Amino acid sequence: MMETQTTPKIRKAKWGLRLMLFALITFAILLSVLTAAVYLYAKILGPPPLSVPQSTLYYAQNGKQIGESNSGQQRYWVPLDGISENAIDATISIEDRNFYHHHGFDYRRMAGAVAADMKAMGKVQGASTITQQYARNLFLTLDKTWERKLKEAFYTIRLESSYSKDRILEGYLNTINYGHGKYGIEAASRYYFGKSAKQLTLAEAAMLAGIPNGPGVYSPVISPEKAKKRQLAVLQSMVKNGYITKKQATAAANETIKIVQKADPDTNRIAPYFQDLVKKQLKTKLGFDDRTIALGGLKVYTTLDVKQQEIAEETVKEIIPASSHIQIGFAAINPKNGFVTALTGGRDYAESSFNRATQATRQPGSTMKPLLYYAALNHGFTPATMLKSEPTVFRPGGSSYRPHNFNSQYANRDITMMQALAVSDNIYAVKTHLLLGQDVLVQTAKQFGLTTPMEKVPSLALGTSGVHLLDMVNAYSLLANGGTQNGPVFITKVEDYKGRVLYAYDKHEKERVLDKAAAFVTSQMMTGMFDKRLNGYARVTGASIVKNLTRPYAGKSGSTNTDSWMIGFSPQLVSGVWVGYDNGQEITLAADKMYAKKIWARFMEKALDGRPVTEFKPPKGVTGVEIDPATGKIATANCPVARLTYFISGTEPAEPCSKHPAAGENELYPKKHRNWLEKLFPFF
Repeated sequence: MMETQTTPKIRKAKWGLRLMLFALITFAILLSVLTAAVYLYAKILGPPPLSVPQSTLYYAQNGKQIGESNSGQQRYWVPLDGISENAIDATISIEDRNFYHHHGFDYRRMAGAVAADMKAMGKVQGASTITQQYARNLFLTLDKTWERKLKEAFYTIRLESSYSKDRILEGYLNTINYGHGKYGIEAASRYYFGKSAKQLTLAEAAMLAGIPNGPGVYSPVISPEKAKKRQLAVLQSMVKNGYITKKQATAAANETIKIVQKADPDTNRIAPYFQDLVKKQLKTKLGFDDRTIALGGLKVYTTLDVKQQEIAEETVKEIIPASSHIQIGFAAINPKNGFVTALTGGRDYAESSFNRATQATRQPGSTMKPLLYYAALNHGFTPATMLKSEPTVFRPGGSSYRPHNFNSQYANRDITMMQALAVSDNIYAVKTHLLLGQDVLVQTAKQFGLTTPMEKVPSLALGTSGVHLLDMVNAYSLLANGGTQNGPVFITKVEDYKGRVLYAYDKHEKERVLDKAAAFVTSQMMTGMFDKRLNGYARVTGASIVKNLTRPYAGKSGSTNTDSWMIGFSPQLVSGVWVGYDNGQEITLAADKMYAKKIWARFMEKALDGRPVTEFKPPKGVTGVEIDPATGKIATANCPVARLTYFISGTEPAEPCSKHPAAGENELYPKKHRNWLEKLFPFF
């Protein structure tokens, strides 16, 4: 028997096979170890952050979107159940049909893509899964380097090992580029079809699903023909993958789709000055940083009343001629809750974003007097307190001060506080201010929420220290609601992109800062500017607009050489208007001096149109008495004029009017006020 001999050539071949097998096993082991290490490292790092820049949206009281902030990428995050099944199925079918069956990579599809590319000698077919594309959208640039591809693979592993398939799909649908600066299916659906992603039909969903493959090619706005061909390809893939029937695909293909190309929200169109203040409060009051405010996907619910805002802006345009260079500040507040319902800081935001309602510091003139008389009521004065209106030189601290009434009109006799306020008598105001002590009005201004410094001078009673319009409107809101500091409020709620509440306004955040009875008595004296029964040596200051008013109002106008004001309220609404020139130019034209009152009156009437006419209801602690305005005493049947006047209980007059025949005894002042009034005269 002969022994089989192995030739060197055969031995060499066997050794080569063993070596190749060893190398393959070693490579497989190393690859397994490396893969396991990568997955372990991914687990150690934990879930990658999924935050992406998203549009912050702003809403009015009624839920209407009034604006948004973004960096040129509109994106509105919606949950997966907020997207139509048609859109979800169409996307999976055309982008990654095995999405729910792989772990981030579709190896069979990758092999097919490599074969197709080799056959065509170029890049003709993609193989990226939805997870890979999501990783690219979240963390990477679009360059085609090997480094980027390795990072993409690693982030894909991290996503798949940390999040559910539904979470990944939701993120992908909310971040993918649909063209025209629209990122995410909600922004795209609103732009192309004017509807939410939840409402998409099969035909619309198929067209949207085809866009991300080439937004600059398959956008129906850019190329309706190519968009249609891509839509048909998506529908065919859905039939092939079992999502729809051929009949459904044919119906969808024949459906006429209306591309609305809805314009982006114009943030400068709906209350831009108001929106600026909301953004400022998000930062200064609620503590959000600039990036979160601009791109954090917040939903900010505000107090804006769109109807009132439109009325305010339209009224300004109707009353002030376009040729005029005069400027305006306007604000309206609901006194019951402190909500700022309308605000404008100028006539044209595009021309000037300077907010004259909150940034301008202007002299309030006689609109300061209600605050002064509120203080006086708490120091013994009453609406019937009488002081003499005549040319007067005041010499507090040795200096001289000579104020003047409008048009140098004086009663040259004693007048009541309620008449002094109604006709805006300056002499009465300065006398009251000096009697109280100049620091009283300074402290009262702070009590009313004025944030600008008040100078302790006699002219402070006439509004010579600058204020902000919004501060003054809020101060009048305190008088309207009985002394409760509850505003101004701009934001009621803030949510993140997931709908989680980050801030909610607490309606209990309020504080009583004024005496309720004194606030009501002050507001009742303020109704006098519209009451012709208080005409005396001068007309009441609201006489020119009384004919345009159909319900009870309280208010006060004010003017300086450079500023014109009107602030007033009903029980339901407070509003204020400032008119003047930015450069401090003197207001000389008679028409310019009337703008503030006219705008205020027209706004209030239109804003309250259709709402019930409500009276000012007296609270406990006040007493109403029919008063003769000329004497400040209880009116008798012989008095030609009688006006129901409210007093803090216990301070109302007890003596009947003696000026007219058959009246009672002649008493100038109630006894309880006589002594301290006599202290006034050393100031003169």
